[in-house]
Amino acid sequence: MFTFERDIPENVGIPSGAIKTVLEKLNKKEVPMHSLLIMKDDKLIFEKYYAPYTADTLHRLFSVSKSITAMAIALLSDEGKLSFDDPITVHFPEYVDDNTHPWIRQTTIRNMLQMRTCHASTTYKVDMKSDWVESFFKVAPTHKPGTIFHYDTSAAHTLCALAEKLSGMPMLDYLKLKAFDYMDFSKDSYMVKDPFGVSMGGSGLMATPADFLKILYLLQKGGTITCNDGVTRSLLPKEFVEEATSNLSDTLPTAPLPSEAQGYGMQIWQNEKGGFVLYGMGGQLGISLPSENMLIVTTADTQGMAGGNQVIYDALYENLLGADHVSEDGKRAYGELLAYADSLRIAPPRLPENYGHTKTYADHSADFSSYNRIYKLNDNPQGFESLEVNISETGPSFLVFRYTDKNKASSLPENALKLNFGIEDMAEGIFPVYDCAYTAGGVWLRKNILYIRFHLIGESVGSVRFQLCFGDDDLTVFMKKVEETYFKEFDGHLYGR
Repeated sequence: MFTFERDIPENVGIPSGAIKTVLEKLNKKEVPMHSLLIMKDDKLIFEKYYAPYTADTLHRLFSVSKSITAMAIALLSDEGKLSFDDPITVHFPEYVDDNTHPWIRQTTIRNMLQMRTCHASTTYKVDMKSDWVESFFKVAPTHKPGTIFHYDTSAAHTLCALAEKLSGMPMLDYLKLKAFDYMDFSKDSYMVKDPFGVSMGGSGLMATPADFLKILYLLQKGGTITCNDGVTRSLLPKEFVEEATSNLSDTLPTAPLPSEAQGYGMQIWQNEKGGFVLYGMGGQLGISLPSENMLIVTTADTQGMAGGNQVIYDALYENLLGADHVSEDGKRAYGELLAYADSLRIAPPRLPENYGHTKTYADHSADFSSYNRIYKLNDNPQGFESLEVNISETGPSFLVFRYTDKNKASSLPENALKLNFGIEDMAEGIFPVYDCAYTAGGVWLRKNILYIRFHLIGESVGSVRFQLCFGDDDLTVFMKKVEETYFKEFDGHLYGR
């Protein structure tokens, strides 16, 4: 059994009010947060999940997967099954021939761990229908390996394939056997696989935020932890942890944010506070702050929000670091923090402060208080024949898409794709076709313009957004999907009468 000791923030020198300010700032900036966990002096002092997320909800951690891939490679090295200085081609002779570029032959496992491969971008994205691992060896390189930092997810994916090849089991199973099971890692956790059956070592980890915190804690402790049974176990090579969490590669020339310009170790980022970060797309952040003996985990969806990750970093750093004024009544302050935290959830979109049109929902929706209409759509690339719009004051509203090609909809209930949403409230459902859970809400931007955002939950973290502009007898729809792989039919415009 492995659990974290809990305490209130004041007992480790952090004011509950400082954490409340973090939550307030993120809420004011409308950052779609999913969880926040804070540990100080080895004690878990705050844990918040934004409904419908719970402590047990598996979350796609995206590039945090790269960090655990590096751990698997380190453990295999410790077993003598590989060396960091091995050329990667030694382990994949099936992908090597006379046409293999010399720079690919020169690329070592160490180069791949440090993100200094011979590729400037992810190779399998050139053709995602072909073998993803093979692409690393077949796509033409752009530069000599071991020189320039470029974020290359195919390197981590290939290293994951190597871990599975040498261990003879899925990589996460191997890590659980060697390390994570000692920390009571979630039994339901898993890794999304590529179309060819290889775990997505660059982006596929599905785990709970508590699992995420345990990974971060293991690294913070140099790979050695004491379990609840009192046994101290070395689960990762200490030398690897020291090297992996240090500054080995230069990220400044390509960094989009100040917090990503501090350097890179082995599948682990540096931060501007002298620590390191396990980083996943969309606000999956595991922040280590050694000088404060503090660990912070966030899960979120900042995709499509310019600078969203920096907003999270700034809110945390500005309010938690150096927050040495402890309230005299810690229990009261902690109670206020919990009461405020309990009020937070994934919320419907809302109008910005000082927006030019600040009428209430009732004002906006006077003509739509009980509205149901089917619009015949013009020909469109998405293949939608019609769109039914139902807006209700008493229950969930919904959109119903019907397809021109009836075969395409044959597997859907009533041969139509139905999506529920709330108005200035949230409604939950399962996105048909993709079998993806969501929570969705809308807000009237103007009297005749409705904006709806569907927050995707599960393997497809992201959102699908609709703007509906109602005319006297017609409807114009703008659709935008902010998700890495799927939901492509919900990009573009529709017009109907």
